[in-house]
Amino acid sequence: MSSSIRITKPHEIVERALELSTTDGCVVIADEGSTANLRWAGNALTTNGVTRGRTLTVIATVDGKEGTASGVVSRSAVTADDLEPLVRAAEAAARGAGPAEDAQPLVTGTPASPDFTDAPAETSSAVFSDFAPALGEAFARAREGGRELYGFANHELVSTYVGTSTGLRLRHDQPNGTLELNAKSPDRQRSAWAGRSTRDFKDVDPTALDAELAVRLGWAERKIDLPAGRYETLLPPTAVADLLIYQMWSAAARDAVEGRTVFSKPGGGTRLGEKLSGLPLSLRSDPNAPGLESAPFVIAHSSGDDASVFDNGLPVPATEWIADGHLNRLTTTRHSAGLTGMELSPGFGNLILDAGGEKSLDEMVAGTERGLLLTCLWYIREVDPATLLLTGLTRDGVYLVENGQVVGEVNNFRFNESPVDLLSRASEAGQTEKTLPREWSDWFTRAAMPALRIPDFNMSSVSKGV
Repeated sequence: MSSSIRITKPHEIVERALELSTTDGCVVIADEGSTANLRWAGNALTTNGVTRGRTLTVIATVDGKEGTASGVVSRSAVTADDLEPLVRAAEAAARGAGPAEDAQPLVTGTPASPDFTDAPAETSSAVFSDFAPALGEAFARAREGGRELYGFANHELVSTYVGTSTGLRLRHDQPNGTLELNAKSPDRQRSAWAGRSTRDFKDVDPTALDAELAVRLGWAERKIDLPAGRYETLLPPTAVADLLIYQMWSAAARDAVEGRTVFSKPGGGTRLGEKLSGLPLSLRSDPNAPGLESAPFVIAHSSGDDASVFDNGLPVPATEWIADGHLNRLTTTRHSAGLTGMELSPGFGNLILDAGGEKSLDEMVAGTERGLLLTCLWYIREVDPATLLLTGLTRDGVYLVENGQVVGEVNNFRFNESPVDLLSRASEAGQTEKTLPREWSDWFTRAAMPALRIPDFNMSSVSKGV
């Protein structure tokens, strides 16, 4: 087949790339994506648009006397005429590389996806057909209430096709929607934020979010200065998600065995089986979790501590990372599972924390004698990998609670905390709900978390940020 023949469908691109391969093994990943978005400022829409794109990743493997080498090349906007140069580039990279440490036989035996040859799914501005009128209503209410709304809604739909020289033909469609809404007072002295994660924008109500933000702006009319220190603190689900996502990014089994992470045991080994929390916490991932569905097989565009290109197509089961408060699993590839002797636990596409709590955040506030209520965290950075000490800032509202009532807004803080330590000190968990991790929303959005009560959250210094 000549490369000049018109090949436009993703599955045809994958098949043609595999035909062109001359190495011992080949994996081809085609990502077909489309995005629709709305942006607004000062209670009025400013921009909207729809974009589409294609990225093709070719992974070539070459068997040698010393082991198997791999070469990975990804390019966007790939056409049929670009295929052969792309495949040859991946093959040249493999032949020029040394043996891959994570080399394994390419995955076989997974049944083909029945929709592998279907056209990619696409989003459009129609995804906002119910949301946009409700947003207009929120603008009107905000205008009447003396508030200004800023923010954006983004919906992405990516169809991923994975084909291999060992016969895998797999496909996954991943919708991903985010809504971020910020309300400000006209003088810009008060600000409140709310965010939501969604698959289709049918389960988000901007008028309800505006009402929530109006209450928070009202709280902020009274300003209270507080010094740095340790405070009883209610972490909302978005903040809990941001912290635990970072914890999971640091949960590679091999790193723990080699003594480089918070999950390494002093003197050798790992902390598997150790009790991390007095609460009956369950931290899990499940590709079939309702509303949080993610890829049921490994999609790895590159190799790293918790992913391997050789594992592409490997089934991803539901996994309980923390069970009844005890560390139960660490992330492994086939290679690192073999090195460490641990069970195979591929990386995660969603994250769910549950402790059986039934209280809403408002009910937890009502049960607080004196403490802080956070809105969200941002600019989170790692300070010490051995303890997973993180630092970051509070943002868009820290409120003082006294005798079950919010009495005003306090200054922002810089915090220093380890999420692992926080789990050990948490005294209460609320009901689990879908949430948008604000800090990591560009990379990870599928999370469900409870609010957590921390008796002594460390606000290490006062911040002048908003």
